[in-house]
Amino acid sequence: MSLYAGFDCSTQSLSVVVIDAGRRTVVYRDSLPLAEPFVANDQVVVHASPEMWAAALETMLGRVAANVDGRDIRAISGSAQQHGSVYCGPHPDTLTRETSPIWMDSSTARECAEIETALGGASAVALLTGSRAFPRFTGPQIRKFWRDEPEMYARTARIHLVSSFLASRLTGAHAPVDHADASGMNLMDIRTREWSAAAMAATAPGLREKLPPLVPSSTVIGTLGARWQERFELPPLRIVAWSGDNPCSMIGTGLVHEGQLAVSLGTSDTIFGPMREPRVSSDGTGHVFASALGEYMGITVFRNGSLARERVRDPFGWTWDDFSKALRQTPAGNGGALMLPWFEPEITPPVRQPSVVRVGLDRATPAQEARAIIEAQMMTLSAHSAWMGVTPRAILATGGAAANRDILQVMADVFAVDVHQFHTRESAALGAALRAWQADSGLDWPTVVRGFATPPASGRLRPIPEHVRTYQDLQRRYMALEASALA
Repeated sequence: MSLYAGFDCSTQSLSVVVIDAGRRTVVYRDSLPLAEPFVANDQVVVHASPEMWAAALETMLGRVAANVDGRDIRAISGSAQQHGSVYCGPHPDTLTRETSPIWMDSSTARECAEIETALGGASAVALLTGSRAFPRFTGPQIRKFWRDEPEMYARTARIHLVSSFLASRLTGAHAPVDHADASGMNLMDIRTREWSAAAMAATAPGLREKLPPLVPSSTVIGTLGARWQERFELPPLRIVAWSGDNPCSMIGTGLVHEGQLAVSLGTSDTIFGPMREPRVSSDGTGHVFASALGEYMGITVFRNGSLARERVRDPFGWTWDDFSKALRQTPAGNGGALMLPWFEPEITPPVRQPSVVRVGLDRATPAQEARAIIEAQMMTLSAHSAWMGVTPRAILATGGAAANRDILQVMADVFAVDVHQFHTRESAALGAALRAWQADSGLDWPTVVRGFATPPASGRLRPIPEHVRTYQDLQRRYMALEASALA
């Protein structure tokens, strides 16, 4: 039996999926909730505890050892929320900063502007690194740390991403960063896949010596540390480079060819898919990452995902079944009512302060409120992913809200393509396990994902033609409203 384990450290939980490669089945899955991140009063500073992540990983490794035969596990890899930075001393067990800014942090607008100015503007930064400077990206966060706490920055020997930090804890030595996760830092040349000297100089002094080495995503970076082998009676398992949650989710949903798209409806909503060449977003909203496949991936991220949906649902005391019923009770197009659901500072489009814009909803029923937010989220997903130049044949839907077929029906109608319900909420953890298998076996990707990431035919939702026509007109009005609000 050949088992492979994939971990995923998200904003809300640490999960694991263990697969049996020979039988092509999941033999164990588990999840451990994490404490909510710390949010400052101004709502723009958002940090979390790296020791919390490490403790959860230790607990979950013990659960895996207790529930499967460790002698059959051949390799481990992992996934982690992108952009978060962890500041360590000479050893990965020592921290020079107790908390980590995570992807929800939007406190570095000044640093983004400075980096873009130094590198010749937002477009130049995007051409170099795959994205313009974004407040949540690691480079601007490092610059803010250097400026605000120079002594602590000077004492920092290694700046990790969440992924490489947790991989380091498994091996007992500082781990490298894989190309895919490094893409979310504004520090790597997206074409050469090397740290950019110009980007580092624009970020902070002495940065090169603090950054980990860069490696392909399929690199075996070491073996499980001796203390974990002894504590959990595990063999010296191979540790494959950890990566970001979005690159791992792309693998976990079976997207291995350009033209395939997936939408993840989670804490943040994301739309992503493989790309052969690094096409850059002309409006600055999208990202090009190096892919765990060895090519590229396009992705657009929206902060106001599940938390925004909950902000509409919770005041009515509804369950998600009640929310679904509300969608079924209201017509497509919602009578022309529109909402810009910026309950939190938004990433795409960039909105620094929360601001919910409502048109035609002054006397709205609860059901109309529910439809307004779902239609808004689907229309913005569609509009702000057009830069990828991909005409999808179908969309795979994953994440917590993908369990709701009424939400997915709106997605199918807005995008005018079939939507396939992907029945795992652990696509990132599954993708990490599949990455561990591929790195250990050398098999091609279509072979690796076959059977694990094939959505069932029963989960398909087809677009309704009259609804498609409704949304074609409504989306034009929605984008005009967005442009007006941003202006």
